[in-house]
Amino acid sequence: MTETTVRLRVLHTNDIHSHFEHMPSIASIIRGQRAEAGEDHTVTLDIGDHIDRVHPVSEGTQGRANVAVLNAVGYDAVTLGNNEGLTLQPDILSERYGEEAVFKVVLANMPEMATGALPGWAVPYHILVKSGIRVGLIGVTAPFTEFYNLLGWDMQDAFDTVRRLSSELRPRVDVLIVLSHLGIRSDERMAAEIDGIDLILGGHTHHLIEEPLRISGTAVCAAGKFGQYVGVVDLELDPASRQIRTVESRVLAAVTGEEAPDIAALIASYSEQAGLVLDREVVRLERPLTVDWYGESQLGNVLAAGLRRRTGAEIGLVNAGQLLGGPLQGSVTAGRLLQLCPSPINPCRMKLTGAQLLQALEESLLPEFMDKPLYGFGFRGKVLGTLCVDGMSISYDPQGEPMAKIHSVYVGTQPLEPARSYVVGTIDMFTFGIGYLSISQGTERQFFLPEFLRDVLLEQLHDKVVLQESSRLRWIRTDARRSTS
Repeated sequence: MTETTVRLRVLHTNDIHSHFEHMPSIASIIRGQRAEAGEDHTVTLDIGDHIDRVHPVSEGTQGRANVAVLNAVGYDAVTLGNNEGLTLQPDILSERYGEEAVFKVVLANMPEMATGALPGWAVPYHILVKSGIRVGLIGVTAPFTEFYNLLGWDMQDAFDTVRRLSSELRPRVDVLIVLSHLGIRSDERMAAEIDGIDLILGGHTHHLIEEPLRISGTAVCAAGKFGQYVGVVDLELDPASRQIRTVESRVLAAVTGEEAPDIAALIASYSEQAGLVLDREVVRLERPLTVDWYGESQLGNVLAAGLRRRTGAEIGLVNAGQLLGGPLQGSVTAGRLLQLCPSPINPCRMKLTGAQLLQALEESLLPEFMDKPLYGFGFRGKVLGTLCVDGMSISYDPQGEPMAKIHSVYVGTQPLEPARSYVVGTIDMFTFGIGYLSISQGTERQFFLPEFLRDVLLEQLHDKVVLQESSRLRWIRTDARRSTS
């Protein structure tokens, strides 16, 4: 009988962010789909941000557990997201993806600054042959150029890179797939502007596409976030011409899969290893330090002071929502510090005018800002919270009118001048235009990598002077209720 079609199944995940609780079910679904279509008719891909150091198992193993799971499930290739590229040092990336990974890492737009070449563990593209079908894979990740440069990476324009490689690969393959950790708008633009791509598998913006977007002959697909879904794309090709006849896609909820016991056991083993790392004491405190999302607290002051010191600034400024839970007391372990300050956010130095600072300080007294829920841009907390400060003192009436609660602000011993520029040590999150928007207008920005906020905080927790100073009020209430109490 003459073969009338050739079939290829593409399985894909993205933005799992170390949700290990879903990985055994994902493994079961992938293995079931692979068995149904046939090993030689299936390609399995991950589109980045599998690792997120907010999770104790990823933090305690520096991503080793994630790579072990990808190996065990049988992924053919992955690309990296910003959570791998920006939160793991180059030497750790080399260990994870160069020494431990058994899959291909397809990452075309992240060469090393020192050599101008891709790291040895990455390839710009990869060609798989499945049941005689030549499948070309190109991988690109979101170019947070300023941040990557500080870690030694020379990020390249993803569109120029894909355009060049797709032109090169198209004559050599039957199916061309882009693994794009760029976000949905970039995926749509890529499909519209670059010829020759059959399938774009997306990530980064956590978009869930249950049926493929069809743009200029390209199908765009994505599987949401946090391991909640596995994407399935079925292609049918003409056996003679190898032209694609049909593209169908769907997503399968992870809850529909039975847990693969070997993956569950693997995760449990790495969880034990991570526990040994995170259970070590990193500092011992003589007295408890408080946390408050809606007012001044000792730990908020310590973190603000750390940012001011680390960046050499006049003022330290950070939102209280970066600190989860409290108080911090007694023997503090690495794991407890991770729970307290889980976000992979870096210090930042910038210049802000007095007027911009005053706007942010006034906003930080309003419930709509303090209670603002956030996710993304590195933030792993619940709400924005008020502003913690160092190098400033603010006199305010909490019962005053919105945006007119503050009576006076001093920077050191001098009154805040609206037109003057101040050097402020704060966090990179604010530069993305979320939270207190006037802070995003800062100029002369300088980012400090690889430190996370918890690294800055830990250094200050060892400084007795900073700890003593943390009880000194920066926000001074002037309302009658305060003065008579």
